[in-house]
Amino acid sequence: MSRVGRKPIQIVKGVTVANQSGAVTVKGPKGELSAKVHSAVTVDVKGSVVTLNRGSDEKQVRALHGLWRANIQNMIIGVTEGYTKKLEIVGVGYRAEMKGKKLQLQLGYSHPILFGPPEGIKLEAPTQTSIVISGIDKQLVGLVAAKIRSFKPPEPYKGKGVKYENEYIRRKAGKAAATAAK
Repeated sequence: MSRVGRKPIQIVKGVTVANQSGAVTVKGPKGELSAKVHSAVTVDVKGSVVTLNRGSDEKQVRALHGLWRANIQNMIIGVTEGYTKKLEIVGVGYRAEMKGKKLQLQLGYSHPILFGPPEGIKLEAPTQTSIVISGIDKQLVGLVAAKIRSFKPPEPYKGKGVKYENEYIRRKAGKAAATAAK
């Protein structure tokens, strides 16, 4: 049996979890999230504990059991604490600033990039070289961070581009190292 899926989820004070015809809705102080759970997994809400059960022992169903347990746990954490991701911009002339609710990025292209966040996501640019993405949906926060990073991923020679806060960029030796070896 799935070790992750078997573990019961404790509902934090101030959070309500409802299961109606396969859709789980979690309401908390920061907002409301809902998701349609796969039909192979059943959700039971009793008091302040949520448990998940599965119909069969097939490999795919065992994987879904643990997946949906983690998803519901992430929804509960999201509506109580929220999630944040931080990005750093490295490079001369590369910068970010807020234009209303949109993020304007100067990343070495001939034009600035304007990025409007989806519903439920808050963008901030505390400094010109850092971006903070926050929201209650863990998956959406990660997706927006990956989208912003994809505008200019860090390159391996000088490390210029948009990277996650603690991301390590493996550096390559440039042409000077190749000519010195001759």
